[in-house]
Amino acid sequence: MRVAVVQINTTVGDLDGNRAKLLEGFAAAAEEGAKLVVAPELAVPGYPPQDLLERPSFIDACRRTEQAIVDAVPEGVTVVFGNVRRRPVPPTYGRALQNVAVVARRGEVLRYVVKSLLPTYDVFDEARYFEPRRDQEPNVVEVDGARVGVTVCEDLWNDDALWERVDLWRDKTPGHHRLYASDPVKELADAGIDVLVNISASPWAQGKIRARTDVIENAATRYGVPVVYANLVGANDGLIFDGTSFVYAADGGCIARLPSFTEAVRVVDLDDAKRADPAEPSNIARVHDALVLGVRDYFAKTGLKRAVVGLSGGIDSAVTAYVATQALGAENVIGVGMPSRYSSDHSIADARHLAENLGIRFELIPIEGVFSSYLEALAPVFSDRPADVTEENLQARTRGGILMAFANKFGAVVLSTGNKSEAAVGYCTLYGDTIGALCVIADLYKHQVYDLARFANRDREVVPVSTIDKPPSAELRPDQKDEDSLPPYDKLDRMLELFLEHRWTAERELASKAGVEGVYLEQLYTFSDPDRDPRNRVVSIAYYALVSADRLKSGGTHEPDWFVVGETPPLAFDHDAILDVAVERIRGKLDYTPICFQLLPPRFTLTELQQVYEAVLDERLDKRNFRSRVLKSGLVEETDAMRTGKHRPARLYEFARREGDRAPYGPSPGVFAAMR
Repeated sequence: MRVAVVQINTTVGDLDGNRAKLLEGFAAAAEEGAKLVVAPELAVPGYPPQDLLERPSFIDACRRTEQAIVDAVPEGVTVVFGNVRRRPVPPTYGRALQNVAVVARRGEVLRYVVKSLLPTYDVFDEARYFEPRRDQEPNVVEVDGARVGVTVCEDLWNDDALWERVDLWRDKTPGHHRLYASDPVKELADAGIDVLVNISASPWAQGKIRARTDVIENAATRYGVPVVYANLVGANDGLIFDGTSFVYAADGGCIARLPSFTEAVRVVDLDDAKRADPAEPSNIARVHDALVLGVRDYFAKTGLKRAVVGLSGGIDSAVTAYVATQALGAENVIGVGMPSRYSSDHSIADARHLAENLGIRFELIPIEGVFSSYLEALAPVFSDRPADVTEENLQARTRGGILMAFANKFGAVVLSTGNKSEAAVGYCTLYGDTIGALCVIADLYKHQVYDLARFANRDREVVPVSTIDKPPSAELRPDQKDEDSLPPYDKLDRMLELFLEHRWTAERELASKAGVEGVYLEQLYTFSDPDRDPRNRVVSIAYYALVSADRLKSGGTHEPDWFVVGETPPLAFDHDAILDVAVERIRGKLDYTPICFQLLPPRFTLTELQQVYEAVLDERLDKRNFRSRVLKSGLVEETDAMRTGKHRPARLYEFARREGDRAPYGPSPGVFAAMR
């Protein structure tokens, strides 16, 4: 059989435009001799139609558009495309609508294939609108002498055997198990099919294409049939669809792979022995193409044309302006520099240099006058209070007001420049750098922003090298650096990725997997404490640290000086490794005495500490001498925590026993002595 995939970019609600794209694709496929032509899920209304589905007039319009498409299907061709329809028999319960694949020839609908599995996780909310398939009749149609089984998107993703051995994309599901009891693909295979078709609207995310190929290849090889997979391309607000449709042979080989992030029509023979080039673009190249498509479609589908970007000379605004220029053209992007008393000369120069490299309009508007007016107006109320984050935020909010004025006056849209790393820990200003209709790099960690800047410079310098090389700074106070308030971004990004993407809990595993040293975990924990900083946080990281006895003794009653476990070289932050280091230090092989653990959740259990103590005894270290070293060190009398009395060894031990074999929050300098 000769089949075609029509990969189109639909617009939600633009029924006439979507109809025209479908028919254009069908005609192109027919000219190349295709007998079966497959287009994406919900191609008629666009995906996701959301609350438009609650409008009866919209459903009526979708039905009329469907009929117009069916009437215009090329002769001799069977097409499959997505639409919404009312349930044929008025329901007494359940939802009134169904998500369907329309299988049609010219002037005739052969079958409505109702989607069986409705995803309601991540960005999906289909069970809110649709009723799943209830009948048990196989969704099989005859096309050119072949039995073709038809499925819709999620229907392909519930193979029990695959879920047993592969952790697929649906990471909202704890563990390795499928979400649904039924497997529509297996039901079709049991009924007997020669070809499997799947129409889809699967959004792009990093790693998603690999997951899709696993699913498609598995279906082809398990059931010994070719698979034709048609995916949507294009962006609708926060969702980006990459296309990347496939045709797989029955042996699991890829016959055709359509391009990513662009429309395409591909016609292939299912018995073609040739295989598609498996070469993959780099991940950052995909990120680039996705963001450019996202910005371009956001503006095109909303009727907007021009963007305004605040250019600080920093990496985030530079990359945002670059993507906007790629998507909209240099003539439709305005860069605005807004230096303050704290802006460095090189930042202003870098912003201007970027604008020149991009060929965009650049305006320089100093904010000193507006900022000074704010300070003067607030001075009587603030009195002699010292400057703090308040004055920093005033600068950001002044800039936000100027950018909005530009947008209003010139009929443009402000693009926000915040990245995922800073947003996750609240390192941003509401009504300041968060203003804007679209945040282009909101889902990129800081290190990915740098990667994208280097990608932009792959052929020539676009983002100034000085912007990439200099330490990141908000420049809201003298000599400010981001690392004054945050861990280095490479370490912060590793922690955030484990916490946000992989759902690690804020426990020792997070630090261990990230390979982050204790000093940075302590810093992030402090920064993320809502009681210490009023800005919202979503991250609270646990940390451990051994305390140097010498440092404790030298400062009298001062607070402990926390240091990295295994300072030279840095030791991977691992639970077992910490215990090993503790034993080594007890043995005297290192010039520290582990008098104290700082214990934040999850805490070491007394059993674990007992293991350390027993390890010491196994080395024939005299127990009495060990206890003497602890108690005679003077630490019991030298720390404020010890002076309260509640952390003295006997009371500490009793407290721990009452708490169910959990060591209490530290500091607890007597914990090893208490083991006796």
